[in-house]
Amino acid sequence: MHTDTDTERCVRAVRSKDARFDGWFFTAVLTTRIYCRPSCPVVPPKTRNMTFYPSAAACQQAGFRACRRCRPDTSPGSPEWNARADSVARAMRLIRDGVVDREGVPGLAARLGYSARQIERQLLAELGAGPLALARAQRAQTARLLIETTELPMAQVAFAAGFSSIRTFNETVREVFALAPGDLRTRAARGPRTTAVPGVIALRLPYRAPLNPSNLFGHLAATAVPGVEEWRDGAYRRTLTLPYGHGVVALTPKPDHIACRLFLTDPRDLTRAISRCRWLLDLDADPVAVDAQLRTDPLLAPLVDAGPGRRVPRTVDGAEFAVRAVLGQQVSTAAARTHAARLVTAHGVPVDDPEGGLTHLFPTPQALADLDPETLALPRTRRTTLTTLVAALAEDRLRLDTDTDWERARAELAALPGFGPWTVESIAMRSLGDPDAFLPTDLGIRRAAERLGLRATPAALTARAADWRPWRAYAVQYLWTVDDHPINHLPA
Repeated sequence: MHTDTDTERCVRAVRSKDARFDGWFFTAVLTTRIYCRPSCPVVPPKTRNMTFYPSAAACQQAGFRACRRCRPDTSPGSPEWNARADSVARAMRLIRDGVVDREGVPGLAARLGYSARQIERQLLAELGAGPLALARAQRAQTARLLIETTELPMAQVAFAAGFSSIRTFNETVREVFALAPGDLRTRAARGPRTTAVPGVIALRLPYRAPLNPSNLFGHLAATAVPGVEEWRDGAYRRTLTLPYGHGVVALTPKPDHIACRLFLTDPRDLTRAISRCRWLLDLDADPVAVDAQLRTDPLLAPLVDAGPGRRVPRTVDGAEFAVRAVLGQQVSTAAARTHAARLVTAHGVPVDDPEGGLTHLFPTPQALADLDPETLALPRTRRTTLTTLVAALAEDRLRLDTDTDWERARAELAALPGFGPWTVESIAMRSLGDPDAFLPTDLGIRRAAERLGLRATPAALTARAADWRPWRAYAVQYLWTVDDHPINHLPA
């Protein structure tokens, strides 16, 4: 339930069609039994006919169907699930990754260290829907994407979206969208088709404006590992290791969305692939809230005003980034890429890229477990750091994923040989998604501090950064822009 103040705020957002609140809450209209995003273009209903829910799943569970105009099921995700580290936020990140479809509610609960009943109670209290209802809403969205963007037979769509039967698939689509699956496809065919390439799923990834693509795609392109990643024709492309197979994705920044083209060896991986891409690009962030906080510092304000909406470039795989972070210790970006490319060639799984250019999946910790350290062109101490990390990841003694407890992971990383503050915080920022991770020992941050007239010692920087909390990872992105480095610019 919302307080009166919350309700008034929601009504104002709906009246002004404020897209910043898309994904934060959903408006259900009592007279039409339709639910919308706040920015829906139709004439707003009377206030007495509005009620508000914290999730699309809660709307569906209450018997409302999705608006055909604003398509609320395709809103950006709530930024809360990225900014928080509690059990509800971790559960939502796992559900978004398709864990309930693959492992059921018991699997979700086991990952979080709670009983299934506790997780159900916590999600119901905060989101108005339990894990099964939340997963069902996500399956409906995945099904709609497959129906509208592919020519897959409906039976394949049903199982690819995670439904256990065709009957359940048909019933859910009718309930949520008030159309049969075949009618959804017919409606989509009347407009411009999103893809004509067999085997390729083309879709739009929404985000909250503003989004500055320069540091986001510039960072990914500048640090790309040959064979696994590339920048080509205005798109960042990379291979993906997925639960049922592998994929290749191309992500292109557009003025109001990210264009996403996915090639999957198994369409059941669509939910996970979309979730990984959104996580990689930090698309569920709330840039208005972040930038407003950072602008309160007079030294950061000009940097924010010069390019608002910077996101934190993350990773599609936490273990992969941790390995790359160790390879990047005390060397240049080019050297780190070279080291990583050698690992990929020697231990990565070869794949076919339908468009050419990419050749391998990044090797898993299990594939690197038998790595001969003598084959690495690294100092002996760093070889030990890498092999110790790989062993901890391969044996599942260390987990670095979207649902990992941030502070526990920091402590476990810091206990490994060769893991100093820079490596630990880099992994916290990009693998774990902690929006408050901070790099006071980073050379680029210290250079920026000196140019801005700040004391550049780690202690002094940490003290100054107290006012930037809980968004210090975003402050890092703005501070890096003080240096003219390739990570700050879209490639030509």
